[in-house]
Amino acid sequence: MEKVTGIGGVFFRAKDPTALALWYRDHLGVDLVPTDASGAPWVAEAGVTVFSPFQADTDYFPEDKMFMLNFRVRDLAAMLAQLRAAGIEVTQEMEMAGIGHFARIHDPEGNPIELWQPAG
Repeated sequence: MEKVTGIGGVFFRAKDPTALALWYRDHLGVDLVPTDASGAPWVAEAGVTVFSPFQADTDYFPEDKMFMLNFRVRDLAAMLAQLRAAGIEVTQEMEMAGIGHFARIHDPEGNPIELWQPAG
């Protein structure tokens, strides 16, 4: 059976797509989408990607949002210090034994973002 080999993109609506793309670039290091063949897109490092539909009534992320992004990070403490220095609120810091460390932020349009430093 053929299967997909990874996430090829995440597409969602935004009130100000340009400003939001710049926020993701400036604070999380996600390169902008190239506008021609000479540009380079963001290339994720190899690693675990979790694909998990949640119950419609989950309280794991806000009920008015249909998705939550989860980004793997190498050093969560350093990433959180960088975000806090930029005035970005960090919430829901937690550790799950054997899984890793997590923290939550929101982009300027209120979309939830979970940052995950895998265990080990």
